[in-house]
Amino acid sequence: MNKVKLAEGVYYVGAVDWNLRDFHGYNTPGGVTYNAYLIVDEKVCLIDNVKAPFAGELIERISEIIDPAKIDYVVTNHVEPDHSGSLPVIMAKAPNAKVVLTEQGKSGIMKHYQTNYDFMIVKEGDVLALGRNKLHFLPLPMVHWPDSMATYLDGEQILFSNDAFGQHVCSSMRFDDEVDIDQVIYEAAKYYANILMPFGKLITKALGKTGQLPVRMIAPSHGVVWRKYIPQILAKYEEWSSGLTKDKVIIVYDTMWGSTDQMARRILDGVAAAGVTAKLYKMSVSTRSEIIAEILEAKAILIGSSTINNGMLPTVGGLLLYLKGLRPMNKLGAGFGAYGWGGGAQQNMEELLKAAGVAVQPGLAIKWVPDAAELDRCFQFGLEFGKSVLAANK
Repeated sequence: MNKVKLAEGVYYVGAVDWNLRDFHGYNTPGGVTYNAYLIVDEKVCLIDNVKAPFAGELIERISEIIDPAKIDYVVTNHVEPDHSGSLPVIMAKAPNAKVVLTEQGKSGIMKHYQTNYDFMIVKEGDVLALGRNKLHFLPLPMVHWPDSMATYLDGEQILFSNDAFGQHVCSSMRFDDEVDIDQVIYEAAKYYANILMPFGKLITKALGKTGQLPVRMIAPSHGVVWRKYIPQILAKYEEWSSGLTKDKVIIVYDTMWGSTDQMARRILDGVAAAGVTAKLYKMSVSTRSEIIAEILEAKAILIGSSTINNGMLPTVGGLLLYLKGLRPMNKLGAGFGAYGWGGGAQQNMEELLKAAGVAVQPGLAIKWVPDAAELDRCFQFGLEFGKSVLAANK
């Protein structure tokens, strides 16, 4: 197999899942990687592992470097099965290894795999000597799950960051300077928006911890390893976690008979006339995770829906429930849409926008099919909303 060396005695031993297109509701057109890393020093340490179906590949990669039975430590930075799913196979091959993790990680592993391994519980400040290298542990609770942590290899100055700085993108190359960096930055933004957005304030604290360390390489558990563009991805995480936004409006809608579609297009014209960038997405032909990636850096969101059964269309409702869980920072928003004999969608959308933490402005509802005068109202609505976006960022 292709042996990838990150540094002296440090190897990539993970797996690339080229064909996965849905990562628990997250659209992954470029597939997913499950990154794991092997450190061969006086002691041998495996950092994370891979999703269970790829256990055989993991063992094969390790075996080309060293007998898996010689593994002394298996660091489990995160319990989620895409990072720990091969643990039972690893422990069968390395029965004398200690499983290194947080206290919360221990309870999670025992519940997932119903086995009491030889656990080594670590906390912030703990250090594990491997030989010429030492591992330093940085618990990052709720920077994604309660058990989450990062592990730092001091000799080679590598931060094994688990989900932080990850991207869902597959490549035959393993480093950021070997691929299209613009694509990687986009995928990192999409990953942050869909996975890490709710934890922005905690991520700011985590960046403070990692910023005190000399880092030559960041090795996440998904995507490519950062070695050239570390300043760029750190700067992006600073922006995203602080809620920094651009003068951009994302307009998302769905429609039954086209009236809300007409409204959306005319509203977009108004937003653009105010000098604000706008993007339009119809939910029934767009992917939710890509829309969320666009919302990450946008100052505002406009949500549109026809009324059905006194409420909004299910496609729009699904997006708003998803957004509610992600709790985006520093966003303006409003609802719009057409209705027939009775409304209801407007109220539903505004309630969920508010629940997501969005500062909601008065929306626009039109009965049946908009006439010329009502389309002018849509343009004016977009124009005024665009002006409010510009004013908010001053």
